[in-house]
Amino acid sequence: MTKKAILSYSGGLDTSVCIPLLKERYGFDEVITVSVDVGQPAHEIDEAERKAKLISDRHFTVDAKEEFVKDYIFPLIKANGNYEGYVMGTSIARPLIAKKVVEIAEKEGAKVFAHGCTGKGNDQLRFETVFRSTGCDVIAPMRDLNLTREWEIEYAKEHGIPVTATKEKPWSVDENLWSRSIEGGKLEDPFFVPPEEIYEWTKSPENAPDVATFIDIGFKNGVPVSLNGEKMPGLDLILELNDIAGRNGVGRSDLVEDRVLGLKVRENYEHPAATVILKAHKDLEQLVLTRLELKFKQLVELEWSDLAYQGLVDEPLFEDLNAFINKTQERVEGVVKVKLYKGSCTILARSSPYALYSEELVSFDSQTINQKDAEGFCKYHGFQSHLYKKVIKKNPKGILGKIRDAITD
Repeated sequence: MTKKAILSYSGGLDTSVCIPLLKERYGFDEVITVSVDVGQPAHEIDEAERKAKLISDRHFTVDAKEEFVKDYIFPLIKANGNYEGYVMGTSIARPLIAKKVVEIAEKEGAKVFAHGCTGKGNDQLRFETVFRSTGCDVIAPMRDLNLTREWEIEYAKEHGIPVTATKEKPWSVDENLWSRSIEGGKLEDPFFVPPEEIYEWTKSPENAPDVATFIDIGFKNGVPVSLNGEKMPGLDLILELNDIAGRNGVGRSDLVEDRVLGLKVRENYEHPAATVILKAHKDLEQLVLTRLELKFKQLVELEWSDLAYQGLVDEPLFEDLNAFINKTQERVEGVVKVKLYKGSCTILARSSPYALYSEELVSFDSQTINQKDAEGFCKYHGFQSHLYKKVIKKNPKGILGKIRDAITD
């Protein structure tokens, strides 16, 4: 009986060296590779296919871009998904990639899953929570064999595997239509200043246009539906806005992030469209949601983001949180005006048919509200703090102070 493994394949260094390793070290007769297109550059998908045909036994490419937008990015926008300042892109894509690999495995009769994640990062958790739900075995050569990136580069050369990473530029890049992450090599030093060469989506603010760009983003049910008055499918809108915001130097992050395992790691990201959309969405929510809704939603967003970061999208709580979030988004509709200029994204104005805002009531020149009515409210605002001051004034040392004085005497 043929011993076969199915490998989630990106075409990069880690997953490429997995193919011969699965045969040499684990005894598999057949390695099936699966690449899932969630918005990587076309040349990257083509390169993965080309490599896979050279070194794997069979290869599949799955186009999941539309599904990624509809079922993963749109819920993230509604939830203002953000983990420690990190605009989640890689993390939110992993469960989808894993589920597509499972679908191919079922068709091909493969009972063993493999991935190229190390034992230090988060992706192993995101992939394996999906893979292990099938009851099948999972193999992670990078983790199992405790491999280093330098060893992998040498191993790839020995086996004739073409790779772009070098010892001088060992950047590890993961890209989808929502974000681009860059890590590895000298970037692992938090005091190392990243070279401009690591960035591809964004211009440096210094080299961005000297004239600001103004855009209008239209939302309906909490997700973007139009750009500058033109209705657009979510995928097209995100790609267009990536280009516009990136040209203006918007959407770079350089931060120290807490991984699930507890390790702190330095990460660099590019996310132009995500930066603009999330900022505009949150601003629109301020206009249409009540104060109590906004307050409670912050707690929900924190938990939602933590689950998404860990890849726990099949956790029942995740579904429960989405139910609340979706209810709030029924009124998140309107247009937000944004200014993009040399790395900055500034909200200029917003409008919504569901705005909980009355210019008539709030205006200093309006007498619709009788200001005298607020006097009674003011008398009781801070009531307990006023009582507290009176009690302290009468009894400045308190009970403990009196006991200490008695003991001293």
